[in-house]
Amino acid sequence: MNQEVWVPIPTVLYWFWLIPIFFGICFTVAYRKDKRRLSNGIWFSLFLYTFLPILAITILGINNHPLIIISVIIFTIFILIMTFLFTLQALLLLWNALVVWKRESHSLANMLTLILGIAILVLPFFANEINNRLPHPWSSLIILISNLVLFYVIFWFYNYLTMAVLYQFNRPKLNQDYIIVLGAGLLNGDRVSPLLAQRIDRGLKFYYNQLRKTGKSAKIIFSGGQGGDELVPEGKAMLDYALKQGLPEENGIAETESKNTYQNMLYSKKIIDQQTINAKTIFVTNGYHTFRAGMVARQAGLKADGVGAHTARFFLPNAIIREYIAIFMRNKYWHATAVGLIIVGSGVITWLEHRYGIR
Repeated sequence: MNQEVWVPIPTVLYWFWLIPIFFGICFTVAYRKDKRRLSNGIWFSLFLYTFLPILAITILGINNHPLIIISVIIFTIFILIMTFLFTLQALLLLWNALVVWKRESHSLANMLTLILGIAILVLPFFANEINNRLPHPWSSLIILISNLVLFYVIFWFYNYLTMAVLYQFNRPKLNQDYIIVLGAGLLNGDRVSPLLAQRIDRGLKFYYNQLRKTGKSAKIIFSGGQGGDELVPEGKAMLDYALKQGLPEENGIAETESKNTYQNMLYSKKIIDQQTINAKTIFVTNGYHTFRAGMVARQAGLKADGVGAHTARFFLPNAIIREYIAIFMRNKYWHATAVGLIIVGSGVITWLEHRYGIR
């Protein structure tokens, strides 16, 4: 007669639930205090990667066979998807680069997936050449530094990506006084581009949704100056577009001096401060840009969260990489110090390995 064997989970292990609960509380408090901090991503990751194993232990402990089977299936599918993406990451990046090449301009900003895909393919050959051409201590040192720096960059990229995704769930209350729509380049120097139109339409959608549900009308600031190849300021072209969509003229303001995101926030804040005290404000940009724009808003002294407009999926990989580079460079001196410590630490490890045969 077959007898089912089940090893119960010790009760003391359930106390480990306090670990993810602690990290979850830390994340919640930090995120509610300021949604625009990268450090929130570390708290969330600590919560997630302590929650999942404790959840698995709990599921095994209650010995619910259907639940165990469903959990194993979900976990297996997730592992297969991640393995597929990791194995083919270079090819997927190159495929995306081809799509972008066909649909967008051939600028450096639109070639980031191409560069990254080629780098992933070349990296193993680079490591092999280093091993073959340099004596052991130097080859070990260079490869160790490269791996640690790569890990460091990927760690912060994952942290940024975590916060960029979480920020998309931001839902500002329908009680705003101002909506700032961030500008972008104009077509032929005087026409709103499809990307910019998506931002304006998203701002108008929030405006009408708030008006319909609360009766409160916000003022929309269209922020963007005039570039060297533009015939009119972006803010003026954006306002004209919104007026044609039915926005009342008294609720539209064109800010026409700014040249970058920081100035978008700073000059819009000046307009708001001249008209209202303690105004409730949000900004609108494309989804991939909302998190960094929120960081810039904080830098400009503007208390405002963002909502994102739709972005074509094929454009997202390049846009996300570009945003990460911009955020990474905001703290370039801090990161340079960290890389310097990695180099020094790698030198010490390599010396100990070579001198005493330990690592």
